[in-house]
Amino acid sequence: MPETLLEVRDLHAWYGESHILHGVDIEIRAGEMVTLLGRNGAGKTTTLKSIMGIVSERRGSVRLEGRELIGLSSNRIARLGLAFCPEERGIFASLTVEENLRLPPVVRPGGLGVDAIYGLFPNLRERLRAGGTTLSGGEQQMLAIGRILRTGARLLLLDEPTEGLAPVIVQQIGVTLRRLKREGFTVLLVEQNFRFAATVADRHYVMEHGRVVDMIPNGELDANMGKLHDYLGV
Repeated sequence: MPETLLEVRDLHAWYGESHILHGVDIEIRAGEMVTLLGRNGAGKTTTLKSIMGIVSERRGSVRLEGRELIGLSSNRIARLGLAFCPEERGIFASLTVEENLRLPPVVRPGGLGVDAIYGLFPNLRERLRAGGTTLSGGEQQMLAIGRILRTGARLLLLDEPTEGLAPVIVQQIGVTLRRLKREGFTVLLVEQNFRFAATVADRHYVMEHGRVVDMIPNGELDANMGKLHDYLGV
């Protein structure tokens, strides 16, 4: 079995006085792609932000390769090899595609070069002199993912990468995620579309009310479809 890369135990998180996470437990092995499923407001995005250290308060334990992250600032966490791609993408309008792509620092060896990223996302090569926010939604998502691939991070936290995208772009994102997995990246993915998640993930954690309530291996998804429909309300 691959070694555990990320271990989260009894994670609690707050935004101000609002207690959002109530003891989240997840474990991700090196090279896995794991999804967080759940209804809106279940705590999925807050889990990613809490792992990354960008909530107002967090308690519990988050270990990356055995190193405790609770108490570390988000920039120190990033330099340990963890990268977060938010749902809002964070593309800078004043920068070109190429400038956006080169903006984050390389924090560890092993990141993808710019040419390799253009190989994953040929659309970006065609638009590299364009302003970042002149891209389509799908192209902005490609740019946001490509940007963190340069950093050398081996654990990627992706928040709703397919949200609002056309089916053909969703398919392309799926191809890219499977390729990244083959190349040794580990991915924790928040995804509303569990049918898409089933095409890329090894396992699925289901969240409700700030807690993990189930874990379903991808190979057992069909057998648990009724339960999953109840969880997700679909």
